[in-house]
Order: sequence, then structure tokens, then C-alpha cells
Amino acid sequence: MPQKHWYQQLFTRRMLICVFTGFSSGLPLYLLLNLVPAWLKTEQIDLKAIGLLSLVQFPYTWKFIWSPLIDRYPILNLGRRRGWMLLSQLALIIAIASLGFFSPQTSLWTIAYLAFGVAFFSASQDIVLDAYRREILSDHELGLGNSVHVNAYRIAGLVPGSLSLILADHLPWHWVFPITALFMLPGLMLTLMCKEPASSSVPRTLREAVIEPFHEFIQRQGVQNALLILAFIFLYKLGDSMATSLATPFYQDIGFSKTEIGLIAKHAGLWPSVIGGMLGGIWMLQLGINRALWLFGIVQILAIFGFYWLAGVGHDRVALGFTIGFEAFGVGVGTAAFIAFIARTTDPRYTATQFALFTSLAAVPRTFFNASTGWLVELMGWQNFFLLCALLALPGMLLLFKVAPWQSEKAE
Repeated sequence: MPQKHWYQQLFTRRMLICVFTGFSSGLPLYLLLNLVPAWLKTEQIDLKAIGLLSLVQFPYTWKFIWSPLIDRYPILNLGRRRGWMLLSQLALIIAIASLGFFSPQTSLWTIAYLAFGVAFFSASQDIVLDAYRREILSDHELGLGNSVHVNAYRIAGLVPGSLSLILADHLPWHWVFPITALFMLPGLMLTLMCKEPASSSVPRTLREAVIEPFHEFIQRQGVQNALLILAFIFLYKLGDSMATSLATPFYQDIGFSKTEIGLIAKHAGLWPSVIGGMLGGIWMLQLGINRALWLFGIVQILAIFGFYWLAGVGHDRVALGFTIGFEAFGVGVGTAAFIAFIARTTDPRYTATQFALFTSLAAVPRTFFNASTGWLVELMGWQNFFLLCALLALPGMLLLFKVAPWQSEKAE
């Protein structure tokens, strides 16, 4: 059977579904990463407290604990995947809309609880969306499909990171958060309109759903290789995750207003993100996932040095646009290859639990290491902080020699 051209593989119903899964998955996370920190800084909350608030994101690192329930039990008469998608999306709309009705000065703990709720339901949505996407894509489509997903994921960041920031200069926060929550509706419509995927064998018991995914992974990879894969998943995104964890407060610190950040920083990243995401997926069809991890990982490190350079330049709109554009391109393609690698590593019989385990491990740096970033910046200054982030990106690259050797994979 002749191989289809890249554009024939791109413009399909399955890739359109990946657009919706990416957008729905990205919006709550970017709300926690961009909009909530900007809101707290505007309300005179100090950087240390803002950094510590990232600890509410720990559901992203522990979601594998309740993923077997999602793998085992269907709910709402919609099937194993669509029922959990609907429940998590409805809960996210309510939690996000509620945030703006509290004052950071007087109700910081209430805001922390609500932010935790957003993180919990967002992580739960990720479990089922990742499983759904893995089950509708063939192995050959994983690179392109996950690239489309990541691309839409990053575009979703324009809502809380751009539109909502601009609105915040003109509207009170109790309007900004409900308006932001409405952007979860496209994902909700997907859930109601899409079909339940044909899955492999459903775990017969909860015990099987909990234990067998871990046993299968260790048995298939061997103990040593399994540990190397887990270490790689933990370390590959560590540097860029830390570098971008306080991006919005960083822009504010060097003199940019919320409107400038909304209009320049975020929109400068839109087209590089779109182009990078599409090119990343197309290149993966030719390169294969292993080589893409090498090349895109190098670009990812260079993007960190862009922040170092911007910290030295200061308030310069052109420099800001260039830095954010390069970061959007580099980190976007790096994430696409990384998620495709994770998807390839899962067994279709235990998609939700294994995918949740691997992505939970990848989220550990974003949650726990990022909690120290405010303290590190105050101790080291922005430029030295970004140098540290670049250094922390190297161990993950070195592990590629073991888990994804350049020569071990030919383009398909």
C-alpha cells in the first residue's frame, strides 16, 4: 500500500480530534502557569508565595494513582473515555469560573484550594484525553497526532496568557475568570459529539487495573531499561519547565505591562508555535521519534538561553517578541517529540494508567522544582537562574544515548 503524503495524513478527522484534545488539556494548565501568577502579582503577592503556590499542581504528578479507576470503570453511560471526559470538563468550568470571586489579599488559602481543584480535574481530564488519543491513533500517526495535540495545547495558552490578561486591564477579575472558563466549551462539545474508541481488553478487576500496567512495563523493558526510561521522562523537560515557570512575573519584572505581555509576548509565540508544531509532526514522519528527540532537545536548550539574553536586554519589545517566538518554536517541537515517545512506550491494553504514570513523572519538576524558582530568582537573579535551567537540561539529553539512540530508528 503506497504511503500517504504528509498533508493527506494531517487533514483527517483523527487529527481534528487531536486539536480539540490539545486545546482542552492546555487551557487549565496555562491558567495555573500564566494567569493566576499574573493575578497574584498584580494584587501585590510576593514572588516566594507565587512560587510556592505551584505546589497545588501536584495532582499532575500523582494522577497515576487514580488512573486505574478511569481505566476500569465507565460512568454516565457514555463509555470508559467519554464519561470521564464530560465529568472533568464540567468540573473545570465551575472551578475556573469561581476563582475570580475571591481576593488574594484576604482569601489566598481559598484561592489555593480552588487552584488545587483546577489542577485535580485538569489532571483527570489529561488521563482520559491521553488514553483516548492513544486509542484512536495508529503507531505511525503518533508523532503527527501528538504534535497536533501539543500545538493546540500551546495555542490554548493564548487564552489565559493573552486574552485574559488584556481583559484584566479593562474588566474586574470576577468577569475575567468566568470568560476564561467558557473556552472549555469546545472540548465539552467534542465529548458529546465524538464516538467512544474501540479499546483493547478492559481490565476485569480493579486489582488488575492497578497492578498489571506496572508489571507489563517492567516485564517488557527489563528493570534496567525501565529505570532509564523513567529517569529520561523525569529529566528531559526539567530545564525548560523551570525556565518558563515564572515567565509572566519575569516579563513584569523587566518592565512590561500586562497588555504588552498579552499583545506582544503571547502573540509573538502564536505563529512560531503553530509552524513549529506542524513542522515538528511532519519532520517526525521522516526522522522518526528518536532523532526528533535529539534535534528538538537541542533547540529546547537554545530557547532557555533566549531568556538569559532577554534578562540582559531588559524592556525591549523586539527582543521580547524574538525570545518568545523562538521559545514557542523550540519547546513546542520538543514537547511534541517527548509526548510521542511516551505514547509509543505505552501498551494499548493499559493506556490510561501507563500514560498517566509517565506524564505524572514528567510533571514532577514542574510542580516541586518550580516551587523553589521564586526563591532561586531572588537569590541568584534572573540571568544566573536561566543559566542554571540550561545546565539542568543536559542530563536528560545525555540519557538519549540509552533510551533513544540516534541510529536505532529509521524514518518510517
